[in-house]
Amino acid sequence: MPFYERGNVRIHYEEVGSGPPLLVIPGGGLNAMIPYVTVNGPFNVFEAFKDEYRVISFDLRNSTGSESTGPLEVDRPWDAYTDDHLGLMDHLGIDKFLVMGFCIGGPFIWNMLRRAPERVIAAVLAQPSGARPELPGLFYNNNMGNWAPALCAARPEITMEQCERFLKKMYGGDDFVFTVTRDFVKTVKTPLLVMPDDVPAHPYAVAMETVMLAPNSEVTMFPWKEPKERVPVAVRQVRSFLRAHR
Repeated sequence: MPFYERGNVRIHYEEVGSGPPLLVIPGGGLNAMIPYVTVNGPFNVFEAFKDEYRVISFDLRNSTGSESTGPLEVDRPWDAYTDDHLGLMDHLGIDKFLVMGFCIGGPFIWNMLRRAPERVIAAVLAQPSGARPELPGLFYNNNMGNWAPALCAARPEITMEQCERFLKKMYGGDDFVFTVTRDFVKTVKTPLLVMPDDVPAHPYAVAMETVMLAPNSEVTMFPWKEPKERVPVAVRQVRSFLRAHR
């Protein structure tokens, strides 16, 4: 298995196909791993795009059961992960790239656009995460109940108190898309395709608000995952969007 290493960070990644680089951020919250985009997600992204793109994905740092490891950067959680994403592309010798992110990949893409907008050619935000005012603390509580205990069990040097501080910094604002403001979204010129969802962690209202705010945004049909016959249509929309901007 290939790894990208930087200091005490070690990221497991995989790639298939050839062509323009397409970075795929898997869903699954803080346990996001490659199987989400190959087996467990709405469709197999590797199979869907390897004929036209160099498709690259990875296991998130400190995801349960993965070999991607690194320190728990309590004071900069989102930026620590973005360091990994951009660092992986540097490691592969890739300057500019397309990106597609599921679930937590939505906030990650917004943070990437804040940090390195010149590197992202176009972005697809699939079932993006966002804050629901009617469910405050959703992400904090879920991760304190599942991700944090598993991490502490696997890494005795990490404590639940550190996880609590990390998650409060990451999700404590409990607003919009977590990583950027509405005013920032209004300034983003990068072409965006949003694929809305509507489950507790993926609010339809937030996804559509980003579509309305971002000046170069598009949106797929909704719902696009059910019935299953709609998924190939949504994949065709993604393919057309990527082709138009690559």
